Amino acid sequence: MKQTAPKSDAPKGGRLMSLDALRGFDMLFIMGGAGMLAALAEWFPCGVTEAIANQMKHVEWHGLAHHDTIFPLFLFIAGIAFPFSLAKQRERGKSSWDIHMKVIRRGLLLVLLGMIYNGLLQFNFAELRCASVLARIGLAWMFGALIFMHTRWQTRVGITALLLVGYWLVAAFIPAPDADGADIFSAQGSIVGYIDRILLPGRLIYGNIDPEGLLSTFPAIGTALLGMFTGEWIRNDRVSPGRKVLGMVVAGIVLLVLGLLWNEVFPINKKMWTSSFVLVVGAYSVLIFALFYYLIDVRGWRRWTLFFTVIGMNSITVYLGQSFISFWGTSDKIFGGLIRLLPENSHTFFVNLAYIIVVWLVLYFLYRKRVFLKV
Repeated sequence: MKQTAPKSDAPKGGRLMSLDALRGFDMLFIMGGAGMLAALAEWFPCGVTEAIANQMKHVEWHGLAHHDTIFPLFLFIAGIAFPFSLAKQRERGKSSWDIHMKVIRRGLLLVLLGMIYNGLLQFNFAELRCASVLARIGLAWMFGALIFMHTRWQTRVGITALLLVGYWLVAAFIPAPDADGADIFSAQGSIVGYIDRILLPGRLIYGNIDPEGLLSTFPAIGTALLGMFTGEWIRNDRVSPGRKVLGMVVAGIVLLVLGLLWNEVFPINKKMWTSSFVLVVGAYSVLIFALFYYLIDVRGWRRWTLFFTVIGMNSITVYLGQSFISFWGTSDKIFGGLIRLLPENSHTFFVNLAYIIVVWLVLYFLYRKRVFLKV
Protein backbone atom coordinates (compact mmCIF):
# COMPACT_ATOMS: atom_id res chain seq x y z
CA MET A 1 0.00 0.00 0.00
CA LYS A 2 1.43 3.34 -1.00
CA GLN A 3 2.07 5.86 1.77
CA THR A 4 2.25 9.58 1.22
CA ALA A 5 4.13 12.13 3.20
CA PRO A 6 2.14 14.13 5.75
CA LYS A 7 1.51 17.82 5.13
CA SER A 8 3.67 18.75 8.09
CA ASP A 9 6.96 17.26 9.10
CA ALA A 10 6.05 17.45 12.80
CA PRO A 11 2.91 16.45 14.68
CA LYS A 12 0.40 19.10 15.71
CA GLY A 13 1.69 19.19 19.27
CA GLY A 14 5.13 20.02 17.97
CA ARG A 15 6.66 16.75 19.21
CA LEU A 16 9.01 15.01 16.84
CA MET A 17 8.19 11.33 16.79
CA SER A 18 11.58 10.67 15.22
CA LEU A 19 13.28 12.11 18.29
CA ASP A 20 11.57 9.71 20.70
CA ALA A 21 12.25 6.78 18.38
CA LEU A 22 15.92 7.67 17.97
CA ARG A 23 16.32 8.12 21.72
CA GLY A 24 14.83 4.65 22.20
CA PHE A 25 17.10 3.19 19.53
CA ASP A 26 20.08 4.70 21.33
CA MET A 27 19.01 3.50 24.78
CA LEU A 28 18.39 -0.02 23.50
CA PHE A 29 22.14 -0.59 23.35
CA ILE A 30 22.50 -0.06 27.11
CA MET A 31 19.31 -2.02 27.75
CA GLY A 32 20.79 -5.36 26.70
CA GLY A 33 21.06 -4.64 22.98
CA ALA A 34 24.85 -4.35 22.94
CA GLY A 35 25.25 -7.53 24.96
CA MET A 36 22.85 -9.39 22.71
CA LEU A 37 24.66 -8.34 19.54
CA ALA A 38 28.06 -9.09 21.06
CA ALA A 39 26.81 -12.57 22.00
CA LEU A 40 26.26 -13.39 18.31
CA ALA A 41 30.02 -13.96 18.05
CA GLU A 42 29.77 -16.59 20.79
CA TRP A 43 26.76 -18.27 19.18
CA PHE A 44 27.78 -17.98 15.51
CA PRO A 45 31.52 -17.20 15.46
CA CYS A 46 32.66 -15.68 12.17
CA GLY A 47 34.29 -12.52 10.87
CA VAL A 48 31.02 -10.59 10.64
CA THR A 49 29.75 -11.41 14.13
CA GLU A 50 33.17 -10.76 15.65
CA ALA A 51 33.28 -7.37 13.92
CA ILE A 52 29.84 -6.58 15.36
CA ALA A 53 30.99 -7.70 18.83
CA ASN A 54 34.00 -5.39 18.63
CA GLN A 55 31.67 -2.47 17.98
CA MET A 56 29.68 -3.26 21.13
CA LYS A 57 32.44 -2.23 23.53
CA HIS A 58 34.39 0.95 24.16
CA VAL A 59 37.81 1.39 22.61
CA GLU A 60 40.58 1.38 25.19
CA TRP A 61 41.87 4.88 24.42
CA HIS A 62 42.17 6.52 20.98
CA GLY A 63 39.72 5.52 18.27
CA LEU A 64 36.00 4.99 17.95
CA ALA A 65 33.52 2.13 18.12
CA HIS A 66 29.75 2.23 17.94
CA HIS A 67 29.55 1.84 21.72
CA ASP A 68 31.37 5.17 22.05
CA THR A 69 28.55 6.94 20.20
CA ILE A 70 25.71 6.00 22.57
CA PHE A 71 26.35 8.62 25.23
CA PRO A 72 27.13 11.62 22.95
CA LEU A 73 24.14 10.78 20.74
CA PHE A 74 21.89 10.99 23.81
CA LEU A 75 23.36 14.40 24.69
CA PHE A 76 22.93 15.50 21.07
CA ILE A 77 19.26 14.41 21.18
CA ALA A 78 18.75 16.39 24.39
CA GLY A 79 20.13 19.37 22.49
CA ILE A 80 17.71 18.87 19.58
CA ALA A 81 14.75 18.85 21.96
CA PHE A 82 15.61 22.12 23.70
CA PRO A 83 14.55 24.64 20.98
CA PHE A 84 11.15 22.91 20.88
CA SER A 85 10.86 22.94 24.67
CA LEU A 86 11.93 26.58 24.86
CA ALA A 87 9.40 27.67 22.23
CA LYS A 88 6.61 25.76 23.99
CA GLN A 89 7.42 27.34 27.34
CA ARG A 90 7.43 30.82 25.82
CA GLU A 91 4.11 30.14 24.09
CA ARG A 92 2.64 29.20 27.46
CA GLY A 93 3.69 32.57 28.83
CA LYS A 94 6.45 31.39 31.13
CA SER A 95 8.75 34.18 32.23
CA SER A 96 12.43 34.28 31.35
CA TRP A 97 13.24 33.81 35.05
CA ASP A 98 11.10 30.66 35.29
CA ILE A 99 12.69 29.18 32.18
CA HIS A 100 16.18 29.92 33.46
CA MET A 101 15.41 28.36 36.83
CA LYS A 102 13.98 25.26 35.17
CA VAL A 103 17.11 24.84 33.05
CA ILE A 104 19.41 25.24 36.05
CA ARG A 105 17.30 22.97 38.27
CA ARG A 106 17.31 20.27 35.63
CA GLY A 107 21.05 20.47 35.16
CA LEU A 108 21.80 20.30 38.88
CA LEU A 109 19.22 17.58 39.49
CA LEU A 110 20.92 15.40 36.89
CA VAL A 111 24.23 15.94 38.71
CA LEU A 112 22.56 14.82 41.96
CA LEU A 113 20.90 11.81 40.34
CA GLY A 114 24.25 10.82 38.87
CA MET A 115 25.82 10.85 42.32
CA ILE A 116 22.95 8.80 43.74
CA TYR A 117 23.41 6.35 40.87
CA ASN A 118 27.10 6.14 41.81
CA GLY A 119 26.30 5.36 45.47
CA LEU A 120 25.90 8.70 47.27
CA LEU A 121 23.42 7.20 49.72
CA GLN A 122 25.97 4.61 50.81
CA PHE A 123 27.80 7.52 52.52
CA ASN A 124 31.21 6.13 51.56
CA PHE A 125 32.44 9.49 50.36
CA ALA A 126 36.06 8.45 49.96
CA GLU A 127 35.02 5.94 47.30
CA LEU A 128 32.20 7.98 45.78
CA ARG A 129 32.62 8.87 42.13
CA CYS A 130 31.25 12.41 41.79
CA ALA A 131 31.51 12.54 37.99
CA SER A 132 28.86 10.62 36.07
CA VAL A 133 27.09 10.22 32.76
CA LEU A 134 24.05 12.07 34.12
CA ALA A 135 26.23 14.90 35.44
CA ARG A 136 27.89 15.27 32.03
CA ILE A 137 24.47 15.45 30.36
CA GLY A 138 23.14 17.85 32.99
CA LEU A 139 26.03 20.29 32.93
CA ALA A 140 26.72 20.23 29.18
CA TRP A 141 23.01 20.58 28.35
CA MET A 142 22.47 23.27 30.99
CA PHE A 143 25.34 25.49 29.82
CA GLY A 144 24.39 24.84 26.19
CA ALA A 145 20.78 25.85 26.91
CA LEU A 146 21.86 29.06 28.68
CA ILE A 147 24.08 29.94 25.72
CA PHE A 148 21.24 29.16 23.32
CA MET A 149 18.80 31.45 25.15
CA HIS A 150 21.13 34.44 25.17
CA THR A 151 22.79 34.41 21.75
CA ARG A 152 22.02 34.50 18.05
CA TRP A 153 22.98 31.50 15.93
CA GLN A 154 26.06 33.27 14.54
CA THR A 155 27.34 33.85 18.07
CA ARG A 156 26.60 30.25 19.00
CA VAL A 157 28.69 29.05 16.06
CA GLY A 158 31.58 31.19 17.31
CA ILE A 159 31.19 29.90 20.88
CA THR A 160 31.12 26.28 19.70
CA ALA A 161 34.26 26.84 17.63
CA LEU A 162 35.93 28.58 20.57
CA LEU A 163 35.10 25.71 22.92
CA LEU A 164 36.51 23.08 20.56
CA VAL A 165 39.58 24.99 19.38
CA GLY A 166 40.32 26.30 22.86
CA TYR A 167 40.09 22.81 24.35
CA TRP A 168 42.46 21.49 21.67
CA LEU A 169 45.02 24.24 22.33
CA VAL A 170 44.91 23.62 26.08
CA ALA A 171 45.11 19.82 25.72
CA ALA A 172 47.78 19.88 23.01
CA PHE A 173 50.18 22.46 24.45
CA ILE A 174 49.85 22.26 28.23
CA PRO A 175 51.15 18.95 29.57
CA ALA A 176 50.31 17.63 33.02
CA PRO A 177 52.90 18.82 35.58
CA ASP A 178 53.17 15.22 36.81
CA ALA A 179 53.33 13.70 33.31
CA ASP A 180 56.69 12.02 33.96
CA GLY A 181 57.38 11.84 30.24
CA ALA A 182 53.98 10.37 29.34
CA ASP A 183 52.40 11.33 26.01
CA ILE A 184 50.47 14.60 26.20
CA PHE A 185 47.34 12.82 24.93
CA SER A 186 47.58 9.98 27.46
CA ALA A 187 45.60 9.75 30.69
CA GLN A 188 48.69 10.46 32.79
CA GLY A 189 50.26 13.02 30.49
CA SER A 190 47.23 15.14 29.59
CA ILE A 191 46.20 18.26 31.44
CA VAL A 192 42.66 16.87 31.27
CA GLY A 193 43.53 13.98 33.57
CA TYR A 194 45.69 16.20 35.78
CA ILE A 195 42.83 18.62 36.50
CA ASP A 196 40.60 15.68 37.41
CA ARG A 197 43.26 14.32 39.75
CA ILE A 198 43.72 17.59 41.65
CA LEU A 199 40.22 19.15 41.53
CA LEU A 200 37.60 16.43 41.10
CA PRO A 201 36.58 15.08 44.51
CA GLY A 202 36.04 11.41 45.19
CA ARG A 203 37.13 8.48 43.08
CA LEU A 204 38.17 8.75 39.44
CA ILE A 205 36.84 5.79 37.51
CA TYR A 206 40.19 5.16 35.77
CA GLY A 207 42.40 6.31 38.62
CA ASN A 208 44.24 9.05 36.74
CA ILE A 209 41.38 10.43 34.62
CA ASP A 210 37.61 10.43 34.56
CA PRO A 211 35.79 10.33 31.19
CA GLU A 212 33.13 12.65 32.61
CA GLY A 213 35.65 14.92 34.31
CA LEU A 214 35.92 18.67 34.64
CA LEU A 215 37.85 20.05 31.67
CA SER A 216 36.23 17.71 29.14
CA THR A 217 32.85 19.23 30.06
CA PHE A 218 33.72 22.20 27.80
CA PRO A 219 33.80 20.29 24.49
CA ALA A 220 30.73 18.34 25.66
CA ILE A 221 28.87 21.67 25.69
CA GLY A 222 29.78 21.74 21.99
CA THR A 223 28.02 18.39 21.53
CA ALA A 224 24.87 19.79 23.16
CA LEU A 225 25.06 22.93 21.01
CA LEU A 226 25.37 20.85 17.82
CA GLY A 227 22.09 19.22 18.81
CA MET A 228 20.52 22.62 19.45
CA PHE A 229 21.63 23.84 16.02
CA THR A 230 19.87 20.80 14.57
CA GLY A 231 16.71 21.40 16.56
CA GLU A 232 16.64 25.05 15.49
CA TRP A 233 17.08 23.98 11.86
CA ILE A 234 14.16 21.54 12.11
CA ARG A 235 11.93 24.25 13.63
CA ASN A 236 12.58 26.60 10.69
CA ASP A 237 9.19 26.87 8.94
CA ARG A 238 10.74 28.61 5.93
CA VAL A 239 12.65 25.48 4.94
CA SER A 240 10.91 22.49 3.39
CA PRO A 241 11.26 19.06 5.04
CA GLY A 242 13.28 17.80 2.09
CA ARG A 243 15.75 20.67 2.35
CA LYS A 244 16.01 20.09 6.09
CA VAL A 245 17.08 16.51 5.47
CA LEU A 246 19.53 17.59 2.77
CA GLY A 247 20.97 20.28 5.05
CA MET A 248 21.56 17.74 7.82
CA VAL A 249 23.25 15.33 5.42
CA VAL A 250 25.56 18.08 4.18
CA ALA A 251 26.29 19.16 7.76
CA GLY A 252 27.05 15.56 8.71
CA ILE A 253 29.52 15.17 5.85
CA VAL A 254 31.25 18.46 6.71
CA LEU A 255 31.52 17.51 10.40
CA LEU A 256 32.89 14.08 9.49
CA VAL A 257 35.57 15.48 7.17
CA LEU A 258 36.62 18.13 9.69
CA GLY A 259 36.69 15.59 12.51
CA LEU A 260 38.82 13.11 10.56
CA LEU A 261 41.25 15.85 9.57
CA TRP A 262 41.46 17.07 13.17
CA ASN A 263 42.07 13.49 14.29
CA GLU A 264 45.52 13.75 12.68
CA VAL A 265 46.66 16.20 15.35
CA PHE A 266 44.07 15.69 18.12
CA PRO A 267 43.09 12.01 18.25
CA ILE A 268 39.46 10.91 18.45
CA ASN A 269 39.08 9.92 22.09
CA LYS A 270 35.85 9.51 24.07
CA LYS A 271 37.52 9.41 27.49
CA MET A 272 39.01 12.85 26.83
CA TRP A 273 35.96 13.95 24.77
CA THR A 274 38.38 15.45 22.26
CA SER A 275 37.28 18.06 19.73
CA SER A 276 37.74 15.58 16.86
CA PHE A 277 35.51 13.16 18.79
CA VAL A 278 32.84 15.87 19.09
CA LEU A 279 32.84 16.46 15.33
CA VAL A 280 32.93 12.81 14.21
CA VAL A 281 30.25 11.70 16.65
CA GLY A 282 28.32 14.87 15.83
CA ALA A 283 28.41 13.74 12.19
CA TYR A 284 27.07 10.32 13.14
CA SER A 285 24.39 11.90 15.33
CA VAL A 286 23.07 14.35 12.75
CA LEU A 287 23.14 11.74 9.97
CA ILE A 288 21.25 9.09 11.92
CA PHE A 289 18.77 11.70 13.11
CA ALA A 290 18.31 12.82 9.49
CA LEU A 291 17.46 9.21 8.59
CA PHE A 292 14.93 8.82 11.42
CA TYR A 293 13.45 12.25 10.71
CA TYR A 294 13.06 11.50 7.02
CA LEU A 295 11.46 8.10 7.53
CA ILE A 296 9.17 9.04 10.41
CA ASP A 297 8.31 12.75 10.27
CA VAL A 298 8.71 13.41 6.54
CA ARG A 299 7.58 10.14 4.94
CA GLY A 300 5.19 9.32 7.74
CA TRP A 301 6.34 5.69 8.18
CA ARG A 302 5.56 5.41 11.87
CA ARG A 303 4.09 1.99 12.56
CA TRP A 304 7.50 0.40 13.15
CA THR A 305 8.52 2.99 15.73
CA LEU A 306 6.46 1.83 18.73
CA PHE A 307 9.16 -0.49 20.07
CA PHE A 308 11.75 2.31 20.15
CA THR A 309 9.30 5.05 21.20
CA VAL A 310 8.27 3.13 24.31
CA ILE A 311 11.93 3.12 25.38
CA GLY A 312 12.69 6.66 24.27
CA MET A 313 9.83 8.31 26.14
CA ASN A 314 11.06 6.87 29.44
CA SER A 315 14.81 7.03 28.91
CA ILE A 316 15.64 8.23 32.43
CA THR A 317 13.53 5.39 33.82
CA VAL A 318 15.58 2.94 31.74
CA TYR A 319 18.89 4.36 32.88
CA LEU A 320 18.13 4.68 36.59
CA GLY A 321 15.82 1.67 36.82
CA GLN A 322 18.51 -0.74 35.71
CA SER A 323 20.57 0.28 38.73
CA PHE A 324 17.81 0.09 41.34
CA ILE A 325 15.52 -2.69 40.08
CA SER A 326 16.57 -6.31 39.59
CA PHE A 327 15.43 -6.76 36.02
CA TRP A 328 18.08 -9.45 35.55
CA GLY A 329 16.63 -11.46 38.41
CA THR A 330 13.11 -11.06 37.05
CA SER A 331 14.09 -12.14 33.55
CA ASP A 332 15.90 -15.18 34.97
CA LYS A 333 12.82 -16.16 37.00
CA ILE A 334 10.66 -15.98 33.88
CA PHE A 335 12.97 -17.18 31.11
CA GLY A 336 15.95 -18.76 32.89
CA GLY A 337 14.66 -22.32 32.84
CA LEU A 338 13.83 -22.18 29.14
CA ILE A 339 17.18 -20.61 28.27
CA ARG A 340 19.07 -23.36 30.08
CA LEU A 341 17.45 -25.91 27.77
CA LEU A 342 19.03 -24.22 24.76
CA PRO A 343 22.58 -24.80 23.43
CA GLU A 344 25.10 -23.36 25.87
CA ASN A 345 26.77 -21.09 23.33
CA SER A 346 23.42 -19.32 22.78
CA HIS A 347 22.77 -18.59 26.46
CA THR A 348 24.31 -15.11 26.56
CA PHE A 349 22.29 -14.03 23.53
CA PHE A 350 18.98 -15.19 24.97
CA VAL A 351 19.74 -13.93 28.48
CA ASN A 352 20.14 -10.44 27.01
CA LEU A 353 17.07 -10.87 24.82
CA ALA A 354 15.02 -11.94 27.86
CA TYR A 355 16.27 -8.90 29.76
CA ILE A 356 15.21 -6.59 26.91
CA ILE A 357 11.75 -8.18 26.84
CA VAL A 358 11.22 -7.75 30.59
CA VAL A 359 12.41 -4.13 30.68
CA TRP A 360 10.43 -3.24 27.56
CA LEU A 361 7.22 -4.72 28.97
CA VAL A 362 7.62 -2.63 32.12
CA LEU A 363 8.18 0.47 29.99
CA TYR A 364 5.20 -0.43 27.80
CA PHE A 365 2.99 -0.66 30.89
CA LEU A 366 4.13 2.83 31.89
CA TYR A 367 3.62 4.03 28.32
CA ARG A 368 0.03 2.77 28.23
CA LYS A 369 -0.63 4.43 31.59
CA ARG A 370 0.99 7.64 30.30
CA VAL A 371 3.52 7.59 33.12
CA PHE A 372 6.81 9.20 32.10
CA LEU A 373 9.69 10.00 34.42
CA LYS A 374 11.10 13.36 33.44
CA VAL A 375 13.74 15.56 34.99
